[in-house]
Amino acid sequence: MINTFFQGLQVVELASILAGPAVGLFFAELGADVIKIENKKTSGDITRQWRLPNESREKAHSAYYCSVNWGKQVLMLDLSDKKDHQQLLEVIQAADVVISNFKPASAKKLHIDYEHLQKTNPKLIFAQLTGFGEDDARPAFDVVLQAETGFLYMNGEAEREPVRMPVALIDLLAAHQLKEAILVALLHRERTGEGSYVSSSLLESALASLANQATNWLMGQHIPQRMGTKHPNIAPYGDIFYSKDNKPVVIAVGTDRQFKDLCAVLGCADVATQADYKINAARVTHRMALVEVLKPYFNTFNRDDLLPLLHKKGVPVGSIRDMREVFELEKAQAMILEEKMEEETTKRVRTVAFQIKLD
Repeated sequence: MINTFFQGLQVVELASILAGPAVGLFFAELGADVIKIENKKTSGDITRQWRLPNESREKAHSAYYCSVNWGKQVLMLDLSDKKDHQQLLEVIQAADVVISNFKPASAKKLHIDYEHLQKTNPKLIFAQLTGFGEDDARPAFDVVLQAETGFLYMNGEAEREPVRMPVALIDLLAAHQLKEAILVALLHRERTGEGSYVSSSLLESALASLANQATNWLMGQHIPQRMGTKHPNIAPYGDIFYSKDNKPVVIAVGTDRQFKDLCAVLGCADVATQADYKINAARVTHRMALVEVLKPYFNTFNRDDLLPLLHKKGVPVGSIRDMREVFELEKAQAMILEEKMEEETTKRVRTVAFQIKLD
């Protein structure tokens, strides 16, 4: 079973907010014993207090906190207290992995940095997460990293202010990088018996995820502009249309064949033969005119009638769902993790989205 894959692995989470705890959640979902250390003096992880306006102030956990804290044993410790500090060291000495987002200088002062811990636990894998790198102590919140790495500039509608992505995506990208580093270190330890120090930063993780937008600049000196949901290289891609019953759908046509099939389903096959729209390069040039041409054809179908016709033809199209509609999907329901926390039933989405078949 995949949820027991890391059974027996001991992970200590010296991390708060989102990125570090998301790494701990990954290992907890795969069966590891994850011990989350929270600061007793501040009533724990700060996200315990990050509540929505309609969330009860009496509850010990906010929905935000619950999103990445499942299946963990929580220890409230004051690391300035000798007894609590010694308890932490004893936990770490028996650990396989430590996940830390302590500032390196603070960790060194507390003797919970890799240099100190490796002496007593040579097989330890110490995973360090920073915002801007180990030589830069600036506080790192997701929107700041979205700004510094180009995401904020690119995101939003033309002629409007930049828009923050509505999840802390840079934190999640950094969590994925650190997970991968830990898995590589575990493989190295399996082969050699040696522990490792691994690290990643939110800045580098964001830069590593710029993909084609980075290459558009590096090879073409094109600075990506705000285009809403649209794509700079493909059309119609990201364009939103409304059905007869006023429900939004998004189209993601990636090939000329898909465009031809889209037009055939909509009942405007002749549009796919016109010079301005026949090939992708022409459609990108005439994107705005094309959207206006297609709009009335979408208005002749109800959404639930149109989508199956497009799916059958292999045309990429999706319903634009709110969160309630998302969790009406059977596969979304199957990804919900529940846990009792102080008599309250909490829910979140599991982060492990893969399967492994073991012989």
